[in-house]
This record gives sequence, structure tokens and C-alpha cells, in this order.
Amino acid sequence: MKTSVAIIGGGPAGLLLSEMLHRQGVDSVVLEARSRDYVLARIRAGVLEQTTVDVLRENGLGERMDAQGHPHDGMRIVWAGRSSYFINCYEHLGKRFMAYGQTQIQEDLFAAADRRQARVLTEATDVRPMDVASDKPYVLFRHNGVDERLDCDYIAGCDGFHGVSRKTIPPTHLQEFEKAYPFGWLGILSRTAPLPDVTYANHPRGFALASMRSSNLSRYYVQVPLDDKIEDWSDDRFWSELTARFPPKMAARIQTGPSIEKSIAPLRSFVAEPMRHGRLFLCGDAAHIVPPTGAKGLNLAVSDVFYLSRALAAVYRDGSERLIDSYSAMALRRVWSSVRTSWYLTNLLHRFPTATEFDQRAQEAELDYLNGSAHAQASLAEQYAGMPFEPA
Repeated sequence: MKTSVAIIGGGPAGLLLSEMLHRQGVDSVVLEARSRDYVLARIRAGVLEQTTVDVLRENGLGERMDAQGHPHDGMRIVWAGRSSYFINCYEHLGKRFMAYGQTQIQEDLFAAADRRQARVLTEATDVRPMDVASDKPYVLFRHNGVDERLDCDYIAGCDGFHGVSRKTIPPTHLQEFEKAYPFGWLGILSRTAPLPDVTYANHPRGFALASMRSSNLSRYYVQVPLDDKIEDWSDDRFWSELTARFPPKMAARIQTGPSIEKSIAPLRSFVAEPMRHGRLFLCGDAAHIVPPTGAKGLNLAVSDVFYLSRALAAVYRDGSERLIDSYSAMALRRVWSSVRTSWYLTNLLHRFPTATEFDQRAQEAELDYLNGSAHAQASLAEQYAGMPFEPA
């Protein structure tokens, strides 16, 4: 088998990269270790930045999103015993967000791939990128019981944090940065009408978040200890704990119901750099993880894919390698900006088990400062909305 770009991973990053390359006349093959049903069953992010919305629309992937998604202008912050305030990104920047689940984006990407009869090989196992530092890389894998070889010009590693792509890079050529937080998020999905705003709550019992996927699909989270188990949390216990962390009038508006998905995720930040080794390029979770506090994970994957597809298109269009050579540095500038935003919000809104009285007073002073300063709110709005893409 031969192609221009071998894409390892058939999640949103991999399939979006394939779609964008196709629209610029560049051939690709996608290798996904799991079945299509498994990939579609993943419950992930759902708050899309304006830049992500624009990319999806520009690549023919916006029709269903615009019909079913829920646009909103920013986020609300509430904390115990104080008034809430709204960080209005549209007012400050003219940018909106779209609540539209990653599952729906994945469905749209598979549908687009099917329409163009893309080569998307699911259940491709034992994937091994080879000779990535040479000018003739290739990928070995097993599919339908047969050992295969895929020759290519470039390899895009879109296979997530646990994938093979980053592990292919020699440790001597890679620097990794990591921060683990001493708590996790217990999240549920329910078929209930969400609150009108994405709302972050700081409470003595811990952080809570009210988010949305659509007009009748809500996503809620509460901060929990790392050793908590799903089986410890019945739906009744979750709703009781969630509503206890919101102001009474807001809590009374939260519609409860049976959970259709429930999970606990630890919070951590992780960045690997550079995001290129030879002809292997990392995208999305293969290169970086951010706490969900800033709603940046999927949006960063889209920005990586935007930069990489633009760079690869330039190579095949006019032979220019300028954007390929600057891919890692350019992508990492946006990555670190988002990592910083997520780190700031995580520290601002959570109760840390080791926090001192000094730490707590400083956190409250920061919340008060945001409440009273239009300049501080504008600065946070700019970071939360996501920095614009850099020009070519």
C-alpha cells in the first residue's frame, strides 16, 4: 500500500486531518486500532471554540453542528456566599462557542469519509511507524489477519496519549512536561435541559461544573478524591452533591435524571516537545493533555490539524517546506497558551487538599478581582476563547 500521508488514529484529529488533506488534493490512509463502534462510543469534549467551529464549517462539516449545536457567549463563575459573574467572550472579542459533542463530530467525520470512499482501516493492530527519520518512512500493521506495509511520505501521529506515535521518538529527542493534580472529576451525561450558561462553581465542598452538549443533553462534573470509585456514586448521590455546590436559586434550576454515562477522570497537564521527529508529526493528545477546566483538549487537536494540513498542502502544492519546518514551534505556542489557561482556571476554581488559609484567601481575592475588573475579565475572555491561528 502507498499513500502521501499515513495517519495513525481515527479519532477526531486523524479523520479531520484526512478530510482537510483530501480537500487540498493530498492522499492519506487512516489506521485506527479500534472498531468504528468503539470510537463512536467515546464520550469526550463538547465545547468548541470559534476557531474550531470555523474549521469545521470551512471543511463541509458544519451543517449538523449548526442545526443541533448550542451556541453560547462565554462562562459564568459562582462561588459560595458571593454573587456570580459572566465572562462574556462575545462582548469582549466577538467570539462565540458551540456546545456540540465529540461523538457527533466523530459521526460527521465518518460520514464525510464514507462519502469520498476514504481509506480508513479500523481494527488495524500492531501498528509500527518505521524509519521516521529517513525520507522514506513506512508503517507496518496487521489488518484482517494479514501483515501489511504502508509506504508514505509523512506520518501523522493522531493516536492519543497511549498511542505508539510519541513512543516512536527516541527519548533523547523528546522533552516531556507534566503536572498531576491531587483530585479528579466525576462526570455524568444526562438527557436533561442544561443551565443557560456553562457555569463553574467554587465551593468549600469542591469544584463543580454545569456544561451542555445540546438543548436536551447536559454534562455535569464534581471534584472528587483520586481514590473515589464509580460504584461509590449513585445518581442520587451525584445530584445531591452537585446541587449542594451551586447557589440555591441556580441549584433549583438544575434538572436531574438518570445518567446515561458516568466516569471519573484524573486531572493532569502534559506536553511533549518537539511535536516533530523527522517525518513523523504529533497531533492532539499524542503530544499534549490539558485539564478539562479550560475546555481546550479537542480545540487544541483541531488547531494542530489545521497547522499540519496547511503545512503538508504547501509541500505538495509548491514544494515549500517552510511551514513543515515551523509546525512544531507554531503548534506549541498555542498549546502552551491553552495549558496556561487551563492551569489558571484549575487553580482558581478547585479546593486543593493541601491548601493553607493563605492559599484560600489568595484564591478568594483573585475571584473578587475578576468580579470587579472589566480588564481582568477581558483578559480571561481572550484566553478562554482561544488565541487566533497564526498566519502562514
